[in-house]
Amino acid sequence: MTDVAGLVAAARHGSPRAAGRLLSLVEGEGRDEVLAALDAAPAESCGADLAPAPASGEGVARVIGLTGPPGAGKSTTAAALVGAYRGHGLRVAVLAVDPSSPYSGGALLGDRIRMAEHTADPGVLIRSVATRGHLGGLAAAVPAAVRVLTALAFDLVLVETVGVGQSEIEIAAVADPTVVILAPGAGDAVQAAKAGLLEVADLLVVNKADRDGADRTARDLRAETGAPVLTLIASAGKGLPELVEAIDAHDGADTAARRGARAQAQILSLAHTRLRAHPDLARLADAVADGRHDAYTAAALLLCCSFEPSGTAEEKES
Repeated sequence: MTDVAGLVAAARHGSPRAAGRLLSLVEGEGRDEVLAALDAAPAESCGADLAPAPASGEGVARVIGLTGPPGAGKSTTAAALVGAYRGHGLRVAVLAVDPSSPYSGGALLGDRIRMAEHTADPGVLIRSVATRGHLGGLAAAVPAAVRVLTALAFDLVLVETVGVGQSEIEIAAVADPTVVILAPGAGDAVQAAKAGLLEVADLLVVNKADRDGADRTARDLRAETGAPVLTLIASAGKGLPELVEAIDAHDGADTAARRGARAQAQILSLAHTRLRAHPDLARLADAVADGRHDAYTAAALLLCCSFEPSGTAEEKES
């Protein structure tokens, strides 16, 4: 049996192993137990280089989403942003989303290589997050991880996704801003539009701006979207102060309406995931396929069963 309270205490005193174990637990079935332990545990002073953790309900770590196609330089940009915000005295966590497997370690390995200069810094945590096969996916796992990281006195969370699939829609629900990283050439602007990346972008960054075609890519993006478009050479830090300024300006412009919209998106994403796993879904689908129900009635029954866990679709029909 896992001693969650002990893990919380150890993590608050600077144990990276305990912090990692807590993050593993909130990706899966241990989520509720960890969150309850965080609410119950006193906000004691933390270990070396750690500020006192905020009491429950007081403050939350900022979440910045980084996404874009493979090879655009997301991890290099994340490493540069970590250095910039550490220079401002903030404690920073990086959650590298691996949508394929909880065991591959691919995202973690790549980020560790690119962020070698930060791995020994107690004010930086780098963590792989596996979403496939875990309860709720990215939209559920990240807010829970942010709760953990806030309790451990982290100020900023960078969430990096691979740039393809459902995770981009989900990252927009949990991050503000969502920064889309693109590289010049290879039709990145067109491909980003086709992939729906422009729809979730609060900021667009053309990385590797010293390459041919960077100016054209930036012009194409400005023609396609009203979001700010910046250029960056992440490996050299050129354009980094402007990116940090744009991120901070966006955070300062956040409103209650935007926060409410993100909360709604999180709720809907998690509800969708749980409905897909509902035990009555297959039976209701068979009823629709056999003509015993229409899809509208089946949907209403599924929602009714979900709000009343003790009931089943068959009981509701009787």
